Amino acid sequence: MIDALLSWADVVLMNFRPGLAEKMGIDSKTLHALHPRLVIGEITPFGKQGPDASLSAMDIVVQARSGLMAAMGRIVDGRPAPGEPVISDYMAAMSLAFGISSALFRRERTGVGGIVDVSLMKAAMTLTNNQLVRSEDLDRDKHLERIELLNRQRRDGESFETQMGAIPTARVLPLRAIYFRTYEAADSTIAIACASRALQVRFLKALDHADPSLESPGDARYDDVYYTTLQAEIEAKIRSKSAAEWVTILNDAGVPVSTVKFPIEMFEDPQAEANGMFYIVEHPTAGRFRVLSPPVSLDNEGFRAPPATPPFASETRRLLGELGFDEPGIQTLLDAGVTRSG
Repeated sequence: MIDALLSWADVVLMNFRPGLAEKMGIDSKTLHALHPRLVIGEITPFGKQGPDASLSAMDIVVQARSGLMAAMGRIVDGRPAPGEPVISDYMAAMSLAFGISSALFRRERTGVGGIVDVSLMKAAMTLTNNQLVRSEDLDRDKHLERIELLNRQRRDGESFETQMGAIPTARVLPLRAIYFRTYEAADSTIAIACASRALQVRFLKALDHADPSLESPGDARYDDVYYTTLQAEIEAKIRSKSAAEWVTILNDAGVPVSTVKFPIEMFEDPQAEANGMFYIVEHPTAGRFRVLSPPVSLDNEGFRAPPATPPFASETRRLLGELGFDEPGIQTLLDAGVTRSG
């Protein structure tokens, strides 16, 4: 049936948990080999390569992992918190749509489809774009110093608000109180995303805690007072271990989780490095800059990271020539001050 559908389809979208498509024999490379005209769009949590490639995630975890949550600066009860819109999800979907449109356009010219790859992490980092550009010559050493300061503050148990100083809900009650939020661990902050009952059960089991309300939803006994008490108990339990310990425990339990990172930490992040999320721009006068690569990848160099923008007005004559102006006409425009050439 799948082959019958794919024989006439133009686009296939994949949003499986990491590794499932390969187990089913319908991963993008396999499908593309069988149906070369097919355009295949894939969304992964953290990219296909690197140490986190096999992990699951939802928007709040990706916001934490990517630095976006810290960049937005929203703090609730002293903890970093996401905004209500699931903006990483939305940005990933928009990026995927753009990539698929581009692949379809290319297919019209070449007759060959392609594989469009988008990750929630890269989409979130794209939204943090202004904070993810730095001069490698001027800023890298300063950033490393700031990261070391952050690590010291975390070891010393400083609050997230204090940590922020080192850097130049509409959800139902059970979710926002317990299951879909950030927590302060012993040294740092983590974000968890347990939107489904199955994930909530896994979370509680990992903590060796209980929530009887899961067995009796809507029971009047489970009111604000109940959740306030449960919240305090779980907060105390999570404060008893480090963020790294909880990340290991909850990942092993299959619960989406991440420490809350700052954008500055993304520059040295192994997951970003493994998936080519940054590249170096050589600017002729300003030096080397590490900047985000395009948010969408397309096989066979379908998207290329651009070079530095040429100096202002240096391209005037070339561009006007491409538009059909001859040299005398270009000089007339320059002499009249309509444009300039540098």
